[in-house]
Amino acid sequence: MNDDEIVTDPVLRSVLDSAERARQQCLEITNLLEQHKATPTTSPRDLQLELSKHQKQLFGHLAQVRSLNRDALYGARATKAETAEARQEIDAMHLQLQNLYYEQRHLIGEIEACQSYDHKYQQLPLIPVEEFLEQFPEHADDDENALMMARIEHEHAERLELEEQRQVLLKKKQALIAENNRRKVDLANLDKDLEKFIDAAQPIQTILEKEY
Repeated sequence: MNDDEIVTDPVLRSVLDSAERARQQCLEITNLLEQHKATPTTSPRDLQLELSKHQKQLFGHLAQVRSLNRDALYGARATKAETAEARQEIDAMHLQLQNLYYEQRHLIGEIEACQSYDHKYQQLPLIPVEEFLEQFPEHADDDENALMMARIEHEHAERLELEEQRQVLLKKKQALIAENNRRKVDLANLDKDLEKFIDAAQPIQTILEKEY
């Protein structure tokens, strides 16, 4: 695997390319010195001029490497900051997702609890559905909830009517009890009057008994 396959970022590729040109320039300077040492056909002045030209090119490549490397570092820092920010956003979204999952599980539990709850209305002595629909056929097309509400309202109305009847009967009962108590008092007073009458008539009875 070569460098082109390992490094694909354009900025980093430009740094590597510039570094490669600087390396090649160094190799050219090294080869020039080795050739002059092996076969000194070039005068020292010409050699110095040639070396100076290659050095200027090398310095240019090195300056470009430093500039591109600095840009790459700044780009890496910016990318790192963007990555950190994106990671924070992802973490926040993940936390929100977890909260939604928790809320979903909570709501599912609440729904299941409501569905399994033994509601009081289920214990009401409602009339059977068939009998209710016979009395009120206008509810034949109602759904389950609407039909249940209608049956409960009917039961409530029936109980109100029975309560009114109970109150009427209770008042009658109380009136009868009051009348009965009044008659008991009258009878008790009559007994007292009879006793007084008997006591008052005793002397007359005695006299009558003596005459006979």
